[in-house]
Amino acid sequence: MDVEFQCAIVLGAKVMEDGTASPALARRVTHAVALAQAGKVANLLMSGGPVNHPTPEAHVMRDMALAAGLAPHRVHVEDRSRNTIDNARLSAAILAARKWESVLLVTDSFHLPRARLIFSAHGLRVHPSGARPDRISVEWVLAHLREIPAMAKTLVRLHLTG
Repeated sequence: MDVEFQCAIVLGAKVMEDGTASPALARRVTHAVALAQAGKVANLLMSGGPVNHPTPEAHVMRDMALAAGLAPHRVHVEDRSRNTIDNARLSAAILAARKWESVLLVTDSFHLPRARLIFSAHGLRVHPSGARPDRISVEWVLAHLREIPAMAKTLVRLHLTG
C-alpha cells in the first residue's frame, strides 16, 4: 500500500458512562478511519487509557475502527495514557519499536496546537490532522476557550519536567 503516513496517532477523549464514545471521541475516530480508508495512513494507533471510565479510551476507539471495516492488523492501541503528555510519552515507545517515522496526529482541531507542542517536546515530529464537527455548537466554542488555560498549564508542566 502506497500511503502518505505509516501511522496516525488518534488521541482519546471521554468515554460515556454507558461505555460508548463521546461526540469528541467519535469525531476523532471517524476522521482517522476516513484517512485510513482513503489510503492516506497505513495504521492507526489509538491512544487513551481508562480516564473517566474503566474501559480504556483506546479500546472503545479500536472497536469503532474495526466496526467501520478496518483490518485488525492496522489498528493498534496504547491504553495506559491519562492525558496528552502521556499520549506522547507512551506512543513514542510504540513508534520507535515499530520504526514508524511518518506520523499523522489526529485530534480535534482546537486541541492540535497544544498536542503538537507536547509531541514535539517528546521528540516526535508529527503532522496535524484536525477533526471538526458537522456544525459549530456552544460546546465547540467553549472547547476552544478551554485550550487557553490548558496551553498555559502545559507550558509550565513541560518546563518543570524537561
